[in-house]
Amino acid sequence: MLLIAALFFTMTFVNAQSEKVIETASSLGTLKQINAGLLNVGYTEAGPSTGSPVILLHGWPYDIHSYNEVVPILVAKGYRVLTPYLRGSGTTTFLSKDTFRNGQQAALANDIIAFMDALKIDKATIGGFDWGARTAVVMAALWPERLNGLVSVSGYLVVNLEANLKPLPPQAELGWWYQYYFATERGKLGYSQNTYEFNKLIWKIASPLWNFDKATYDQTAQSFNNPDHVAIVIHNYRWRQSLEPGESKYDSLEKKLATRPAIKVPTITIASDFDGANIDGKAYANKFTGKYEHRILKGIGHNVPQEDPKAFAQAIMDVTKI
Repeated sequence: MLLIAALFFTMTFVNAQSEKVIETASSLGTLKQINAGLLNVGYTEAGPSTGSPVILLHGWPYDIHSYNEVVPILVAKGYRVLTPYLRGSGTTTFLSKDTFRNGQQAALANDIIAFMDALKIDKATIGGFDWGARTAVVMAALWPERLNGLVSVSGYLVVNLEANLKPLPPQAELGWWYQYYFATERGKLGYSQNTYEFNKLIWKIASPLWNFDKATYDQTAQSFNNPDHVAIVIHNYRWRQSLEPGESKYDSLEKKLATRPAIKVPTITIASDFDGANIDGKAYANKFTGKYEHRILKGIGHNVPQEDPKAFAQAIMDVTKI
């Protein structure tokens, strides 16, 4: 792993705002920047420009390097693969210092639509896990005409603020301990001061059988140095608990999402050990009303594309054929 990671550290980008050097894996392709909506988006691109576009979305506390081994598989099959840093991560920064650092689901999904518009991509296959899966599902719910297919780890992850106000059984609540931590000013300060160790702990908890090494983690951890990282993470989780508001311009989108709309685009959902009792996907299967398939991967945790890149890549290749 150390040797592989060292070979991946081949491309650099200096983020002027954070004054940090960002190194990206050569396997992800060329690191680029583009103005899209509210952001200057950092992203990698690989594969032929004429290939069918695939956009891969990372989660928290992860980054585009979750797709180190997925991208080459897809490129070998002729796909054009793009892996953008989400707002608050890597080389993606806000165009204006005055823009509200918003982590709500509609804002993140709108970012990717703006990203597609900037690159003149009409439709793409979208895949993701964690925040990336939620963003992809929200895109499918609000803008189905922009997706050829959807691959979502852990299924239907649309946030319903009203439902989130209802308590879960104690064991389930325990799993969300960091959300309560982030709800406090102590938690915000603690995350700001201990981002590296905090996120490493989340990796271990979410993927207890994944024996990642320091080089693998450090390759992603550099993306946490983004100047807006803490603000976006804290707002995301506070917004989910209705402790902080979103922006009114997204109200109509959030109202539609609150109805828990069905997903009509071709979809493959993936579950792993991380999903616990929901591994069979039955809790959300009825939300996918188009062509649909559910796959179960055992012995791995939450970071599915990095823990089982072949299975994730295969889902991307299969989703428009189901």
